[in-house]
Amino acid sequence: MLVLTRRANESIVIGDDITVTILAVTPSGVRVGIDAPRDKRINRAEIVLAVSDANQEAVQTSSDESAESVLLGVLGRTTPAP
Repeated sequence: MLVLTRRANESIVIGDDITVTILAVTPSGVRVGIDAPRDKRINRAEIVLAVSDANQEAVQTSSDESAESVLLGVLGRTTPAP
């Protein structure tokens, strides 16, 4: 893993077509902007993990429970987000 120090409004370039810019640093977190081609998938790690877990659980779950309800359960929600 490459570890870099960046301040607000500083960027990191990955390859020829991806730029990661630090937009703001606050006590509650860091705001990051990613400029990448539309064909590149960019996801938060916790969402990828939740979907993977939900997919595995859905395979093991009885047919009367939908994959959507399993995913919502993994995400800690009871209804889909608007």
